[in-house]
Amino acid sequence: MTEDLHERLRQLPAADAPALIALGRELLADGRLTEAEECFRRAADLGDAVAAFALGNALAAQERWDEASVAYETALAGGEADAWHTLGVVLDEMGDTDGALAAWRGAAEAGDSRAAAVLACREWCATQDLGLEDALRAAVAEYPPARADLADLLRETDRAVEARFVLEVGAKRGEAGSWLPLGNLYCDELGDDEAAEEAYRSGIAAGDVRCHHNLGVLLVGRGDQEGATEQFGLGAEAGDELAIAALRLFQD
Repeated sequence: MTEDLHERLRQLPAADAPALIALGRELLADGRLTEAEECFRRAADLGDAVAAFALGNALAAQERWDEASVAYETALAGGEADAWHTLGVVLDEMGDTDGALAAWRGAAEAGDSRAAAVLACREWCATQDLGLEDALRAAVAEYPPARADLADLLRETDRAVEARFVLEVGAKRGEAGSWLPLGNLYCDELGDDEAAEEAYRSGIAAGDVRCHHNLGVLLVGRGDQEGATEQFGLGAEAGDELAIAALRLFQD
């Protein structure tokens, strides 16, 4: 902690939580994360739920997940309902899927529409429950990854044309996650390999490294072994597990 912060803290009343929070936010905006953490911690120790929430955010930004989860739970106990969503994110990072879902349910019940969107996506991935269609439709506006899940549900219920429309809208809006499922839809459902290739290449340009693998598979089907190997290699360099596995098969 710098001498400047020592002096500013010394000048604050010992029990002035709002002033500590204000100083913490000022330091945070200046990129002084650990100093901001100290301010939030002092205010949280005074029983301020808003400070506990801010402390959780500061700890999460440092990937100190265990400490962040404790801070969020303290904030929730003090009535700070906004902490539900971020608690879910932290628990998910910690690998506690059930805990994360429970937190997002709490956030949704508190009126957090984004948390409700995340919850709908996670429940679809876990259950493939067709009854989630309305929830996924509502989720698309709040959480772009929901678009791929909605399209998946539409494909499962023989509505490939509508699924294509949903994904094409996402692609036009610049949602990088729409390109891979759109390419898969063109390839698997609509038999349009040229459109699939264009979608995969657009996904790569948008930063979705998973598209390298699927483009590689498409090129294998065309007999373009060199092009496929190149795509698998690019995907492997980016850390995509499917591309790594495919590259190994080609090298063996």
